[in-house]
Amino acid sequence: MKLLPFRSASPLTVVSRRAQPTAVYIARLTGTAIFAYLLAQLLPGGSARDVLAPLTALLVVQATLFNTIRSAFQRVAAVTAGVVAAVAVSAYVPFSWWVLGLLTAGTLGLGMALRLREEILEVPISAMLIFSVNSHSAASSRILETLVGAAAGLAAGLLFAPMRVQPAKNAVGELSRQMADLLGQMAAGLADSPDPQQAAEWLNRTRALRGEIERVDDALSDAENSVRLNPRQLRFGNPATGLRDGLDTLERAAADIRVLARSIADSARLDSEHSPVKEPETRARLAAVLAELSASVRAYGQLLESEQLPEGQAEFAAEPITGMLEDHLEEAHRQQDRLADVLRADPAQTDSWPLRGEILAHVDRLRSELEPEHLPQLVPVKPPLSPIPPLRALRDRHRSASGPGAHGRMDPTRPDAPGTGPQPRLDASGTGPRRRPNQAAPRVRTRRAASRGGASRGAASRRQARRS
Repeated sequence: MKLLPFRSASPLTVVSRRAQPTAVYIARLTGTAIFAYLLAQLLPGGSARDVLAPLTALLVVQATLFNTIRSAFQRVAAVTAGVVAAVAVSAYVPFSWWVLGLLTAGTLGLGMALRLREEILEVPISAMLIFSVNSHSAASSRILETLVGAAAGLAAGLLFAPMRVQPAKNAVGELSRQMADLLGQMAAGLADSPDPQQAAEWLNRTRALRGEIERVDDALSDAENSVRLNPRQLRFGNPATGLRDGLDTLERAAADIRVLARSIADSARLDSEHSPVKEPETRARLAAVLAELSASVRAYGQLLESEQLPEGQAEFAAEPITGMLEDHLEEAHRQQDRLADVLRADPAQTDSWPLRGEILAHVDRLRSELEPEHLPQLVPVKPPLSPIPPLRALRDRHRSASGPGAHGRMDPTRPDAPGTGPQPRLDASGTGPRRRPNQAAPRVRTRRAASRGGASRGAASRRQARRS
């Protein structure tokens, strides 16, 4: 089967860097500059052509409120330090080229000592400007106008700073779709015996996921910074809660996909009739597991994107997605049991049994990463009486299904006890019928342990034969 060519997504397709349209961005900065200019005109002795306050406001305003506050404090500190240094030097030393050089070097060192980061150059700039005019009124005016511009920038940040959470959610969803597409193409490619070149292409695509994860991490960091100190968080809660845990889960899943692709590539290069991917039944079972895991990864990403909906809608909107995730994971578990049956190898087949164990272990680890108990804990949207977030409800349902009451004990007081009529059993979250918990994991672990035990016994007998 011919695969579509893979193109590495650019940062702009995976991570949306803009949380606002261009027109809104321009209008926001323009209004901030005008507001700073009008405030500066209220100062005594101000000139109609002074533009330091609006200039400071434009430089202070950042993409997030947290960065705006940090930039404002750093810029005010840099200007004040430079002005104080220039006034102190001009009071004792006349202007000359060597004094200007010493002042520049000293103020640069002062900016580094104050850890002003991007605003270090503002210290020598302010010092040179004040030192050249040698005027106390110019020094005080520069500090006051800087304060006015910083205050205007802070006000604009408080009123208009966006919460850049939706681009991060879109990036997480796009990453999950890329991983799901890769697993789906691997499943489709196993219809025939894959050649080593095709398996190597799958491996290269899994390695490319590392760069996508880093870009999604940058977008998530921007989202977290946009929420910090943002007054909208007091009303709507933190919409970025749980995305970090969800990204960590996808990152671990990507690592599992990478090592699984490595095992498949090694098996494709193995020149033996016992190679796992050269057996039709093994390929069919493995393809079925990968297809279900692909659907599980896709549903997991959709679940992360659908969080934090308005009150009264989150539970009902995400319930079909949680149901799909559970169904695909259960089906993947059943297909994994069948794969374990066909991957059972004779320990004497030393050229293929390690790959068989690796493939089964990587598939099991990938499926386990997406289990409900690994879903992130999310804070419900305010007010506190809003419905339980679907991720938390799904995890609570899984835990309750795995509890003592999930193994057949009947409580006579329950509505579904004998004699009370058939009624569906609701889970702890009250969202619908409880699904049967996965009970096949111990069998898979037993088979892997038996396989490893047989392999170790075979290796021990070979070592004993060589010593004898």
